[in-house]
Amino acid sequence: MNTTELKGNWEEQKGKLKQKFAALTDNDLLFVEGKKEEMMGKLQIKLGKTKEELHKIIQAL
Repeated sequence: MNTTELKGNWEEQKGKLKQKFAALTDNDLLFVEGKKEEMMGKLQIKLGKTKEELHKIIQAL
């Protein structure tokens, strides 16, 4: 998944992630250009998932 793909439909994916993981907030899912890895790291910590697991979850949305 590249940044363009993630940014293109992020609002839709963000809503689905919040439905799947109620503990996530808008701040957790704040996508800022150039800060994708930082956001993914925060999600890894909050959800207890590996980077690969997060990529699979997001791709499955």
